[in-house]
Amino acid sequence: MISIYIIPLLVAMFLAINMGGSGTAPSFSAAYGADLIRKEMIPGLFGIFVFAGAVIAGQKVILTVGGDILPTERVNMTLSIIILGSVALSLFFANMLRVPQSTSQSTIFALAGAGGYLNVLQTDRLFFEIIPTWFITPVVAFLLAFFLGKLILKAINGPLSGIYHKLREHRILAVFVVGTSCYVAFAIGSNNMANAAAPVLGMAVNMLDVTVGSEPFWMLMLILVFMLAPMFGIGSSLMGHRVLQTTGKNIASFGPMGASFIALITATILLSASLLRGIPTSLVQMNTAAIIALGMLKEGHTHIWKNAPLKRIFVIWMTAPLIALVLSLTATWLADTWGWL
Repeated sequence: MISIYIIPLLVAMFLAINMGGSGTAPSFSAAYGADLIRKEMIPGLFGIFVFAGAVIAGQKVILTVGGDILPTERVNMTLSIIILGSVALSLFFANMLRVPQSTSQSTIFALAGAGGYLNVLQTDRLFFEIIPTWFITPVVAFLLAFFLGKLILKAINGPLSGIYHKLREHRILAVFVVGTSCYVAFAIGSNNMANAAAPVLGMAVNMLDVTVGSEPFWMLMLILVFMLAPMFGIGSSLMGHRVLQTTGKNIASFGPMGASFIALITATILLSASLLRGIPTSLVQMNTAAIIALGMLKEGHTHIWKNAPLKRIFVIWMTAPLIALVLSLTATWLADTWGWL
């Protein structure tokens, strides 16, 4: 019996691998695009800081994904496999097209597909907090990057130009930029670990009759984080270079100031969403919005919007969550038809 319950964990590991591939870009594309870090170093740093973020700041988001969309008590082995598998396949599709995708949005859509079919979908937080946040945070990232970027670029091209060009080659600045990339990975851990851990945690809670919020509950959560965090690093190593090339090199090239600027803005917004309200949201969309803003300042409005990879990114953003929704809804219907629920 116990061996059967390993299946959802294996699917969660597959999802974590795909999240590692997708999450590498928003965390390290700025530093990589600025040629401040070797590609071989990225997976190890990424995995370590994802783990730290999940342990230190990820509990609220895990609780949101684990019980505020689909009730925890309804998550059995079959549903956990359906949800995780739907998200993993949609994310794998995006990774193969070299486009970073929002795992959080795919996860929420997969939960909504299963919950909608079973008529247990909890819509309060979904419609009044989570979905509005998906629209607000990229706009905030864009506006902050655009208007603050204007001030920074003005200073760089004006009285601080000599100082800036000296700092660009300085090792301390390079370390700072890589540090901000690690900060983004920390924020990813605080928000995205829930997508892989929450469905398995819900299944384990029901199987072991554990009370949510109890000491055994937190121990189960910590064990899952220990098991899943290394998968992020593996995914970064296997697939991260594909999306790094798209966001780090093909949209726009930034110097050290731009790289750290993007990382600080997006990570702070994501970490705030995790710590304040436990809302799963999209770092890749915030990151791309900030990149677009600085790209517009640096290369002009016309050039950035004619960028072919950027157009492909928007198409995949709309498609992948819908794939997760359809897969989850269809698989839940089939499982119910066959008597597996």
